[in-house]
Amino acid sequence: MEDQRLNGQVALVTGGGSGIGWAACKAFARAGARVVVSDVNEENGNRVAKRLIECGHEAMFVRADVSNAADVEHLIDATVAAYGCLDMAFNNAGIEGELAPMADYSDAAWDRVIAVNLTGVRLCMKYEIKQMVKQNGGAIVNNASILGVVGFANASAYTAAKHGVLGLTKVGALEYAASHIRINAVCPAFIETPMLSRVGLTTDPVKREAIANLHPLKRLGQPEEIAAAAVWLCSPDASFITGHPLLVDGGYVIQ
Repeated sequence: MEDQRLNGQVALVTGGGSGIGWAACKAFARAGARVVVSDVNEENGNRVAKRLIECGHEAMFVRADVSNAADVEHLIDATVAAYGCLDMAFNNAGIEGELAPMADYSDAAWDRVIAVNLTGVRLCMKYEIKQMVKQNGGAIVNNASILGVVGFANASAYTAAKHGVLGLTKVGALEYAASHIRINAVCPAFIETPMLSRVGLTTDPVKREAIANLHPLKRLGQPEEIAAAAVWLCSPDASFITGHPLLVDGGYVIQ
């Protein structure tokens, strides 16, 4: 039976052009949502929207750099102009940044990671919440990380940003519960995405096995597993859940 939990609702996915974002766009569409695909990469974003449409789903692409307030405001305005509302958003856009000890971490790399991974989530929440308050309801899921819960050597900027995302999630959930807006986060462990490939953690078999073995389940996560969690948190099945950091981590944090 086709999943219609989100039938006719409008879902926005940032960073929707690849990896977890692409999997999330498919998952929201298969649950019956009309999907707004957003990405800074126009080629990837347009390709995802086109694929969804070819599969019979309703979708559109809007380019946005989430670290730019004007882009994010335009993204929400374009969504509402096209579909009349914004029912749910998955703030997924993010970058990995460089890996280096804290004392050697470049200021430029720090600023870029914080701009995209933390300020970007804040800006998305700001404009999404403004629209959802007008509608008297909505659901937001922020893509955090296990590094929002624990530390990780040589990833100070990424870790700080993801801790901040969980802080924003909790504060937003408190502030807007009375407006019927639920705000949660997913916290993935190491997921098999282009991001891991770019830092060489999945292309080298030895490194891949070592990363897999960090998880009690002894494997990498799949983008579809994070997408499923995001859809569930946005769905009526999670209607009494807000301010929650949902670990989807193969047991990483329980060690």
